[in-house]
Amino acid sequence: MNLFKQFKNGLSRSKTGFMGRLDHLFDSGDIDEEFYDELEETLVSGDVGVQASMKLVDQLREEISKRKIKDKEDARQVLQELVVNMISPGKTMFTSASINEPTVILLIGVNGTGKTTSAAKLAHLYKQSGNEVMLVAGDTFRAAAIEQLEIWAERAGVDIIKQKSGSDSAALFYDAINAARARNVDVVIGDTAGRLHSKYNLMEELNKIYRVVERNLPGAPHQVLLVVDATTGQNAVVQAKKFNESMPIDGLVLAKLDGTARGGIVLNIQEELDIPVCYIGTGEKIEDLAPFDPEMFSRALLEKN
Repeated sequence: MNLFKQFKNGLSRSKTGFMGRLDHLFDSGDIDEEFYDELEETLVSGDVGVQASMKLVDQLREEISKRKIKDKEDARQVLQELVVNMISPGKTMFTSASINEPTVILLIGVNGTGKTTSAAKLAHLYKQSGNEVMLVAGDTFRAAAIEQLEIWAERAGVDIIKQKSGSDSAALFYDAINAARARNVDVVIGDTAGRLHSKYNLMEELNKIYRVVERNLPGAPHQVLLVVDATTGQNAVVQAKKFNESMPIDGLVLAKLDGTARGGIVLNIQEELDIPVCYIGTGEKIEDLAPFDPEMFSRALLEKN
């Protein structure tokens, strides 16, 4: 499946949800104050967020006036451009910082966001691009998470490092980096235990993993990705804010985007946090994780069916 089709399929619910309302708005009536008011209301209802919605509408009004646009289809094209300009793409699929050392990526987030499956899907992406990949079953609190990642690792055809449930997750990551060196692994992708951003002791444990990884491999982790569930809407923004206060986050994995009818959460997160979206989850299969592309996202979401 090509990347654009993957985006389009993943956003199908949004297309029939709030973007269906946008289609109707751009298909009828004049470009007047009522149009701008209804556009802002529709964007807010699609989880774009109040600030981002107001900003988009103000910019659209300005561009329409400047370009003397009368046709609504031309106005739709301008809105697509503005959406692309609002979103910064996150760094994806980068190579090791050192030719002799592995790249280490940590996935963090609360329980139930799709973190474990996202780790496996990311491993599959790197494997497909020709890298030797290792998964680390760092969610040592839940035996089910370890078993789940084992199954996914087998599907992806990658190595996995694990310990029994209840083991010290920081020590596991220390051992995993040593094993990656010995096996000439290019990319180490670590799942971590889901934790509530409000629980201080759990967040401290995450910081311990970070410190241990950095001690064993200076400069690592090379990327910390927060996995958020697109279906939780504004709560995903709150989670991202709290996690970012405890640990530097390099980017987001927006999981379960195919499960929400309000795909505007991407713009909401970008406007509120200025943390780039790196990957989006577009389905349940191992190949259903795509590097985030603002232009493709905007087209898939806003193009007329």
